[in-house]
Amino acid sequence: MKKNIIISAVVALLVTVLTIGGYHYFTTDKKVPVTFQRELDAPVNNVLYTMDAEGNAVPLDFTQTAKKVAPAVVQINVEISSRSAGRSQQRELRDPFQDFFNDDFFRDMFPRQRRSPQNPRQRDAPVARGKGSGVIINSNGYIVTNNHVVENASKVEVVMNNQATYQAEIIGTDPTSDLALIKIDEQDLPHVKMVNSDDVQIGEWVLAIGNPLSFGSTVTAGIVSATGRNINIFDRNENPYAVESFIQTDAAINKGNSGGALVNMNGDLIGINAAIASPTGYYAGYGFAIPSNLVNKVVEDLLEYGEVRRAILGVTIAEVNQHLAEEKNLDVSQGVYVDSVIANSSAADAGIMSGDVIVRMDNERVTSMPVLQEKIASKRPGEKIDMTINRNGKTVNTTVTLKSLHDTRPEMASVSRSDVERQLGASLESLTSEEKEELNLEYGVKVTKLGRGILMTHTNIEEGFIITKINDQPVSSVKQLAEILKSRKDSGVLIEGIYPARPGEKIYEAFGM
Repeated sequence: MKKNIIISAVVALLVTVLTIGGYHYFTTDKKVPVTFQRELDAPVNNVLYTMDAEGNAVPLDFTQTAKKVAPAVVQINVEISSRSAGRSQQRELRDPFQDFFNDDFFRDMFPRQRRSPQNPRQRDAPVARGKGSGVIINSNGYIVTNNHVVENASKVEVVMNNQATYQAEIIGTDPTSDLALIKIDEQDLPHVKMVNSDDVQIGEWVLAIGNPLSFGSTVTAGIVSATGRNINIFDRNENPYAVESFIQTDAAINKGNSGGALVNMNGDLIGINAAIASPTGYYAGYGFAIPSNLVNKVVEDLLEYGEVRRAILGVTIAEVNQHLAEEKNLDVSQGVYVDSVIANSSAADAGIMSGDVIVRMDNERVTSMPVLQEKIASKRPGEKIDMTINRNGKTVNTTVTLKSLHDTRPEMASVSRSDVERQLGASLESLTSEEKEELNLEYGVKVTKLGRGILMTHTNIEEGFIITKINDQPVSSVKQLAEILKSRKDSGVLIEGIYPARPGEKIYEAFGM
């Protein structure tokens, strides 16, 4: 009995020892040998590659592209008269491009003080200055930039990459696309070639070249992160026919890059840098460029006609999404929905109807409103386009002959006083009998208040100005003024008028609309 007890105790002790030993064996951290390698000796894993012409993978190199393009990108310095600068400051809080224009523009801005027509001896305030970029597009000195870079400029100076300086002439501007064409008197200049921006692919490498933050010529690299981007940068009340279909890139661009080049790896121009998305006004990840196809069309129009000949479809539209597709019971999930059609427009003549969905244009898919707007904006009045429509689930093909804006306007009855005042950016009142007698006038319409619109942006008209004639036709009421503007045969508008303080001095102002 005693022997059995001793054997059991030994066995129990042995089991306990084995259990404790096994626990320590399996729970104790094993030391693993660690080798160290100096960073400079480590394999290079972060080199970027691209394909050469033969399809071979080669290290990505931007040097040749930069060397090719940089000499064709210039710095633009502008001076703005006291009056125009005062207006620019008045627009400062609402100017969608202000954060992309160089700081000097606003640093030099002066208090809101303009020469009064009633006090012509009032001293002018100092001249304001601004900076931007531009791209030489041919050897004879033509340069593309943004409209907001040279808008209201009284003097435009171009500084080349080699620091040569020239005075430039403004050939023409287009606020609806924010583009401008200027020229310097020089030959055999380095320049870049524009290519088809429809070929731009999301993910491809691009370079942005400009003159940001007063640093001079600067090159940054990135990729195309989106195309056909609408960022709602335009004030649609002031510029209802503005075109937004930007190329989006993450190449770093900043204030002063405005008007500079966005090029592909071959050094070809695919866009003109125009805006940035940023909470601070400085680079925060995304920049936006106007596609070269639109740039090319605007440049050709300005050279040939002195203005941009804009074709419009004559419809109000909405982008198709899941909510709209369900609400309208549509059979497609992509395209542009036609909400209404203007009578006598290009769309109406082609048989396009309210409720149609535009899905293709010239055999290319229409996936969004910006894509459609860009394609239409790249056409001229009189050109034909083939459209594919989805109508109640059925495919309809039609050919549209595009008309100009002026040939597409609604009937006269639909043009109201408020429409005209909104477009001109002015409150208008017909002269009273007493005012006519006092000023020795038979007719006239007074500008009682100025706000956002054509008169503020494109003329020197002040509050208190009296419009007596438009295009040599007497104006006696706001309604008659609206009718004259509606019935004109071209885009030019010539205003004749006076200021009450100087009734014997006729003032003339001209603009396009």
